Amino acid sequence: MLKTMTIAFAVSASTLLAAGPGMAQTKLKWAHVYETSEPFHTASVWAAQEIGKRTNGRYQIDVYPASQLGKETDINQGLALGSVDIIISGSSFAAKSYPPIGVTYYPYTFRDADHLLAYTKSDVFKELTQGYEDKSGHHILAVTYYGVRHTSSNKPIKACADMKGLKMRVPDVPAYLAMPRACGANTAPIAFAEVYLALQNGTVEAQENPLTTIEAKKFYEVQKHIVLTGHIVDHLNTVVAGALWKKLSDEDKKIFTDVAQEAATKATGEIKQNEAKLVAFFKDKGLTVTEVDKNEFRDTVLKNVTFESFGYRKADWDRIQAVK
Repeated sequence: MLKTMTIAFAVSASTLLAAGPGMAQTKLKWAHVYETSEPFHTASVWAAQEIGKRTNGRYQIDVYPASQLGKETDINQGLALGSVDIIISGSSFAAKSYPPIGVTYYPYTFRDADHLLAYTKSDVFKELTQGYEDKSGHHILAVTYYGVRHTSSNKPIKACADMKGLKMRVPDVPAYLAMPRACGANTAPIAFAEVYLALQNGTVEAQENPLTTIEAKKFYEVQKHIVLTGHIVDHLNTVVAGALWKKLSDEDKKIFTDVAQEAATKATGEIKQNEAKLVAFFKDKGLTVTEVDKNEFRDTVLKNVTFESFGYRKADWDRIQAVK
């Protein structure tokens, strides 16, 4: 039996319970794959409680962390199946329904977290999220900064060419594979839960993730180098199932949106703070931290990996580059 983190208010939009005289309470399920200690979870818990408060208890939202309702693919499918109502998930998964939205995962699309956040207020963001909604039926409420993805390795890496032949664990997502493969790495899609052991026993020599993940999963214990490739400024979407979104009144839509965006701002702030401390942390642990010429990595990717091969549109990428 799954152990749930029960919040004050939210589990299946079809379930109605009495919430007081003449008022029905709707229970909803909010799912994600992150640990309970991570900002993505604590912000979700806050949001679930806050939606309950602002709707006078008309919604009770239960948050299911750490893949309790399935892996990221499962919970994305669950939006259509009705097994979940709200999820936090990356745009790479949204791109399975609407490929153009995945352009944000093409390496070196964003300069930094502030560029990402500026994009979320742009016309190109509105157009891409609307395209996703038109195709999938689901609605993106908010975007949370996840962190800049860097490389950890047991071999020194100072340039793209140094990755040639490197045995590297990369998630089996096309955009994540773009930079390592463009630089000549041999990629392996090892399950996330098995990455530490694979690094420890030499099945792979390297992996890529935000510094916060490298620290949280203790990959630094079995790696010698942190290489600041900064190849993807990663982010997560808070997505509400189309079936639920259509049922919400305009007033409730505003509450869900406002709260989700406030929660995203909270989590983003925590991630930025945590990330800023980690270079010093890794150096203190005895790892070599190397800065690289990102332009060289970016140019290699642009030369070797077409936007069209992913279903992306270079015109969208160019518009995002122009966002200030």
